[in-house]
Amino acid sequence: MKLYKLSILALAALGFAACNDINDVEPKGDGISAAQVTETVGLIPSRSEADFTGMFSMMGEPYFYSPSSTRADDFGFIMAAISQDAEGPDLQFPNSSYNWFSVCGELSSRTPTYANPLIRYSTPYSQLKIANDLLRNYITSEEQLDDAAFVEGLDSTAVNTIAQSLAIRAFDYLSLAPYFQFSYAAGAQDEPCVPIVTLSTVDATHNPRATVKEVYDLIIKDLTWAINHLDVNRNTKAQINVNVAYGLRARAYLATEQWAEAAADAEKAADGYTPASIDEVSTPSFYDINDHNWIWGYDMTASIANGRYATSPSWIGSFSKQAYAAGVGCYAFINNLLYNKIPETDVRKGWWVDENLHSPLLATVDWDGVTGDDISTLQVADEKEPYIAYTNVKFGVPSMPSPTSLNDSDWPFMRVEEMLLIQAEGYAKSGNESKAKDILTDFVKNYRDPSYSVPSVTVRSLADEIWFQRRVELWGEGFGWNDMMRQNKPLVRFHDDNSNYPEAYKFNLPAKDPWMLMRFPQRETNTNFDIVNNTGGVAPTTGINPSLRDGVTD
Repeated sequence: MKLYKLSILALAALGFAACNDINDVEPKGDGISAAQVTETVGLIPSRSEADFTGMFSMMGEPYFYSPSSTRADDFGFIMAAISQDAEGPDLQFPNSSYNWFSVCGELSSRTPTYANPLIRYSTPYSQLKIANDLLRNYITSEEQLDDAAFVEGLDSTAVNTIAQSLAIRAFDYLSLAPYFQFSYAAGAQDEPCVPIVTLSTVDATHNPRATVKEVYDLIIKDLTWAINHLDVNRNTKAQINVNVAYGLRARAYLATEQWAEAAADAEKAADGYTPASIDEVSTPSFYDINDHNWIWGYDMTASIANGRYATSPSWIGSFSKQAYAAGVGCYAFINNLLYNKIPETDVRKGWWVDENLHSPLLATVDWDGVTGDDISTLQVADEKEPYIAYTNVKFGVPSMPSPTSLNDSDWPFMRVEEMLLIQAEGYAKSGNESKAKDILTDFVKNYRDPSYSVPSVTVRSLADEIWFQRRVELWGEGFGWNDMMRQNKPLVRFHDDNSNYPEAYKFNLPAKDPWMLMRFPQRETNTNFDIVNNTGGVAPTTGINPSLRDGVTD
């Protein structure tokens, strides 16, 4: 078992999944025309297509960052999603030597020489570089995108590639901005965030941090161009279409507190998609990109997964025979503070086993002839350890109802359920609480809990109720830390002595505690001399801030 805390100096050099120097023909003079662009790209179509494919395939590829080390926590944006949830209030792993995400549980992920934060920082910039290189195939400056005549002269393939590349670039910044600076809600829009890299960036060694506002302005600009030039068509749900672009911009509008705009974009993103039904989520699910409620996802084929440990089923699933979760008992589990707030009538209560290791979802599973709650206590050498209290059984595997060792589950980057919850939040915070309650009630009552009604403000505010629904519905999908930060909320993992978290991870932090901010990796500060790193705060210790409350788990 490799140590989970590796120095940067011990990591192998970054490996790219696709060729990056694809612009073989140097532009001359003031630029090239649309006709010349078409001719130029025509000379290297296979390489351009390889980069375009690689831009998406890297998002969950095992061992993408450091193939020689085969780190079990190296699998792109999916790894980042799990890390961000493990840093938050609702998802945790046991504190054991097998837990590669322990740096997230203890929040030592703020250490600039650790591998986990390095991978999470470098992966978006690696993908962003591919996106910028694809853009260079078609434009010599981003100002050309504002030239309608130039754009009209491009063929449809060029326009589609540019639009998807801009959307990916926006996604990359959305994957960075919430973690390196506080939010609009915290009044931090003019504070330094992350460096911006575009076609006009000429000196990466002197590229200071842009402000939060500058980063989100670029995100929204890129997504607006993409929206204006994409339609619903795409080759696969692993790529981006207009629905995905609207959904990403809805996320950006939430972060910048443009509530009405967020609701409107989320409604457009959801067009043509319906939530998973109660029956559909009454069995372990969330593993098939072709499901009708998935807007965008990662298509994890068996050949990519190849039974590797560095995939989501190995960590956040509980039904893989080749896994850190089932194999050594390092199961992802829910904080009982949140679990106890889920009504018994809500189908999602069964997404985790209870304190007695019971879940109705297990009745739909067959583990080599073992079914029902007996699966919880099943122990098979090198394959299955007994579940622990509150283990998640939300995420299935493609072989369901029978577990296998392929680890080839797909991953949801965007589901229609998220878009409905964005609509509810956007309307609630833009003054239309009645419409927000209608949307929320329709979703939860018809698709999750037939007994649902929006609780009164004496239980929790409407905003906190929507956050509660997001925390339950999107658990394990990478929204936990982002949602907490963008709403300027405290990190609350325990109440007094009440929490099932391991002692080392049992602490609370107030909103805007400086320790919440990620630190830039040493590798970045060693090469970009204009980076001023985040500082302040101290590493949290067990039991601190026991009186903090978040409005949801109170």
